[in-house]
Amino acid sequence: MEGQPHPYAPRDLKLPGYVPNFLTQSTIVGVYLLASLLVVSLTWILSGKEYSKGDSRYAARDAATVTVEGLTAVLEGPASLLAVYAIASGKSYSYVLQFAVCLGQLYGTAVYFLTAYLEGDHFATSPYHYYVYYVGANASWVVIPALIAMRCWKKICSAAQVHGQKRTKTR
Repeated sequence: MEGQPHPYAPRDLKLPGYVPNFLTQSTIVGVYLLASLLVVSLTWILSGKEYSKGDSRYAARDAATVTVEGLTAVLEGPASLLAVYAIASGKSYSYVLQFAVCLGQLYGTAVYFLTAYLEGDHFATSPYHYYVYYVGANASWVVIPALIAMRCWKKICSAAQVHGQKRTKTR
């Protein structure tokens, strides 16, 4: 097995017992997505009522909350899957798509928090549920998309600058 080509750096790295992956990258991504969907679905089913202690708008089926969650599922869900495909296959539009999904997520999160604030922000059963569930559980929906959006913005600007330099040289 030694000497069998591998995808790791440095190329001359010795990996005794290395066995190439028998699954394609798209298969691995597909299995990961299905497993993630299953985990998310089970988590929602089991924890929905518990999470509602931090934000009772879910239990009450608040119109604004249902709308934001519905749009997120219908628009951002498929766009996120397309972004995973674009990243995995190295498509040129992957950064633009990631940026768009992140902006959508940040917009939805802003609407989610602002509607709660405008309605008095009185949806949690206790300070614990407010800070752990409402603030803590939702923090990742701000932090992660913001970090990804900033990274994508830099990549897009860098690509635009390189393209602009190439155009200037060809004139």
